[in-house]
Amino acid sequence: MNIKEDDEIPSLNIPSVDPQKMKTMAALLRDPYPIHWDAEGNEKMGIKGKVVNQGPLNLSYLVNMLMNWQGQDCIRRLTVRFTGWVLGEDTLTAHGKVISIDNTNNELLAECEIWLERDGERLLEGKATVALTDN
Repeated sequence: MNIKEDDEIPSLNIPSVDPQKMKTMAALLRDPYPIHWDAEGNEKMGIKGKVVNQGPLNLSYLVNMLMNWQGQDCIRRLTVRFTGWVLGEDTLTAHGKVISIDNTNNELLAECEIWLERDGERLLEGKATVALTDN
């Protein structure tokens, strides 16, 4: 295993958050909050005429980054804090960094700092415990 403390997790780029998908997700999640589909109404709230992405979708970008790195069943624990809004057409990057590595119950685990950012601004941040594979 070549992973060590302070290693960066390969980032995941999201070139453009699709506002149409937000509307679809609002319907699927039965989320009636107009902030996700009413750009005109949002403009009155100072959001510059854009729609706001759902929190679960923002979290999924971090989850996908971790799974791309260590596999589909790698996540053992995940805690996050939402610190900003992801808006329609935003370009995002999911990042992570290994903080420590420990062998617990015969499983090699990495404690990681993770975050989602737009132009250097963190919009979601937290920690993840990830099982390391023999990749």
